[in-house]
Amino acid sequence: MEQKAKKEKVPRQPMPEQEPKVRAKNFQEVPLGYPPDIAMREASRCLQCKNPTCRTGCPVEIDIPAFINRIKEGDFKGAIAKIKEKNALPAVCGRVCPQEVQCENNCILGKKGEPVAIGRLERFSADWERAQGEVSIPEKEAPTGKRIAVVGSGPSGLTVAGDLILKGHDVTIFEAFQIPGGVLVYGIPEFRLPKAIVAAEVEYMKKLGVKFQCDMVVGATVSIDELFEQGYDAVYIGVGAGLPAFMRIPGENLIGVYSANEYLTRSNLMKAYLFPKYDTPIIRGKNVVVFGAGNVAMDSARTALRLGAERVRIIYRRSREEMPARIEELHHAEQEGVELLLLAAPLNFIGDGDGRLKGVRCQRMELGEPDESGRRRPEPIKGSEFETECDTAVIAIGAGANPLLTKKTPDIQLNRRGYIIAEPETGKTTKKGVWAGGDIVTGQATVILAMGAGRMVANSIHNYLTLGW
Repeated sequence: MEQKAKKEKVPRQPMPEQEPKVRAKNFQEVPLGYPPDIAMREASRCLQCKNPTCRTGCPVEIDIPAFINRIKEGDFKGAIAKIKEKNALPAVCGRVCPQEVQCENNCILGKKGEPVAIGRLERFSADWERAQGEVSIPEKEAPTGKRIAVVGSGPSGLTVAGDLILKGHDVTIFEAFQIPGGVLVYGIPEFRLPKAIVAAEVEYMKKLGVKFQCDMVVGATVSIDELFEQGYDAVYIGVGAGLPAFMRIPGENLIGVYSANEYLTRSNLMKAYLFPKYDTPIIRGKNVVVFGAGNVAMDSARTALRLGAERVRIIYRRSREEMPARIEELHHAEQEGVELLLLAAPLNFIGDGDGRLKGVRCQRMELGEPDESGRRRPEPIKGSEFETECDTAVIAIGAGANPLLTKKTPDIQLNRRGYIIAEPETGKTTKKGVWAGGDIVTGQATVILAMGAGRMVANSIHNYLTLGW
């Protein structure tokens, strides 16, 4: 007990980061990462529990106490090696995964105080290895002669590929865009996940032996059946949920109204944030409103600030307590000057006569009884309509399943919302030799949950190819 009390006296170490007023004007990464001495100090807080509950909160089952103990001892090389036994994308997960509701939420220290900063330590380990320029490559099992096609190079696809290549299989990833990374590249802004980080993780996959074919739209350029005809023994579908969702209110076709999917893709993948080097067409609004309150809404609002907006507001129909965004992302957004307009819902957009957005008409809301999500249902207040000016609007209320691939593969069964039906324990679809996982099965979720699905599917594919399961 004395040992535990002593360790709890070390406070959770804050992450150095850019000043809000500075970072709101640039696209450089906000948190700057732990230096080695601070990482070791934070690692010293870990109690090294005999039954570590933190591991139960990790979808990819990293041996968390083991890698943290190695950081504490200054064995940074050993720490990253331990992480990579289970996670091929540690630099990504250390930045964008919601550790506060997963591993850190289960940390014993967190019961009475601040949990160990597991995500920050994971990021430190990955960044340390990359800085050394000597990325370790684990041993691969003997070649099996089996070929796997992975459709989509997002987090679940990269995980499937990384796991199966180590098991001795030949793996090719097919990506619709011109560069790999999926949502990690087109969806998450540079200030939260630098493109160089994703590129380094992709390069690691290539060193493992994974092959990439970009500009390949499976379902259009090539079909699933044609992949089998080309000699692939199994196919994994990890295309995400990239179909933009709209609010279906009047005026959504006005110039200046974007889906978050388009807005972030133009900024991230098409590099509007690097203007004038890249002159990507995007409206650089001065008065921007964002609808929604998840991480994508925060990314959109913070991007708008960095593109030159003088005022950015998030309009959300519920209260602050119901906002699904990570606490850290909301905190950063407010620090940078993003305003919240809560308990308000849009009724229609207002044009200027030339087809351009000039405002939005909204209605005040109040919270009623909980709905199926467990959150209190927003209900309109009669006679509370109001108008507010804006020249750009971003709709960030979620996304759906893109039907491009599934329409061309009718023997893959879908649910009523268009997502692929897959066995929960294996990821198997109704088409023999085809698996699916990540957002195309679950709907929009987190990076780490998609990776957890990829880990499960990789094991199932391996058993199918080697044992006939």
